[in-house]
Amino acid sequence: MQDFFADLHIHLGSTTSGKPVKITASRKMTIEAVIEEARIRKGLDMIGVIDCHVPEVLVQLGKWVKDGSAHEKPGGGLQFGETTLILGTELEVHDDNCKGLIHVLCYFPTRETMIEFSRWLGERLKNITLSTQRVYEKAVGIQEKVRDLGGLFIPAHVFTPFKSLYGKGVERSLKEVFDPGLIDAVELGLSADTAMASALSELDRYSFVSNSDAHSVGKIAREYQKIRMMEPTFKELKAALYERDNRGISANYGLDPHLGKYYRTACIECLRVIEGVGTVVENCPDCGHARLTKGVSVRIEEIRDQAHSLRARPPYIHQVPLDFIPGLGPKTMLKLRAVFGTEMKILHEATFEALSEVVGEKVAHLIVRARNGELNFHSGGGGRFGRVK
Repeated sequence: MQDFFADLHIHLGSTTSGKPVKITASRKMTIEAVIEEARIRKGLDMIGVIDCHVPEVLVQLGKWVKDGSAHEKPGGGLQFGETTLILGTELEVHDDNCKGLIHVLCYFPTRETMIEFSRWLGERLKNITLSTQRVYEKAVGIQEKVRDLGGLFIPAHVFTPFKSLYGKGVERSLKEVFDPGLIDAVELGLSADTAMASALSELDRYSFVSNSDAHSVGKIAREYQKIRMMEPTFKELKAALYERDNRGISANYGLDPHLGKYYRTACIECLRVIEGVGTVVENCPDCGHARLTKGVSVRIEEIRDQAHSLRARPPYIHQVPLDFIPGLGPKTMLKLRAVFGTEMKILHEATFEALSEVVGEKVAHLIVRARNGELNFHSGGGGRFGRVK
């Protein structure tokens, strides 16, 4: 048994030929660029690319399998060097039971099963070539199709104010929309951690995953997890989510929720953050605007039904991505990568002395303090990330 680093929510901005996929993602986010970044610079063992339903992407993956650039693993997934690609898709769900839009993640073991799911989707959405499209099918119907194909179904960034399960998708419970028995795990999102999500008893049955939702290559592995498996394959990933045979999530790594862009309630006009967990105001105290984006911290307090979970959870390790560190710009990052190789090694292994030799003591201190959870932050809200004080 071994621990592997995995980020299971990465978007594509365009296909190899330059056609758009995720409109809000960088056009530099091709499947080639994502794999290269994950392998060489981030040091990830497993990635989930959640736009693999796009026909051109599936064709490209097929070409790589045929010419030997990629290998189909017996346990599911495509092997690129030391990194395994898990084929996924993000969908937008809205049926008669939804109060608002809900994003979900679906993963499949092989290219063939993703092709079959893509064909099924093509009859239920308007544009199969784009990411995160609304599916004209009942939520439970999507769950059943994913299960029939041997896939995994995971609600995405479940607490964010927009297009999420608890943000505006349901009043209080996932049972309003989904079949609880057909959910395989829950993705927390950038503004929540394990302690916050443990306030809901109905989530006690699920493993929590923490992923980057990367829209640019630099944001890959902004959040990720360490998974205990025999090897990085789809079959092992599924066993880990269900904690079978000593497999499981060893640790979640993610932003301190205060750094997330929806942690606090904030004014949509001037972005003034309303401080205080659970604080409720009707108008912005600065500009008087009446429309506020409700913070994740407030929403969770509204639907909380337990003080803490009885389930034993792996540690959620708060970390500060390197691009959040003051004084650590692109040139300095290149120096660090030249010495230490991957960001995983910079974040988790490099000593203060070794870091100091490359970036000086001031920045080295910040990296080590971030690793030890010793930094303070200005909270994020209203779509703007928090920042290191």
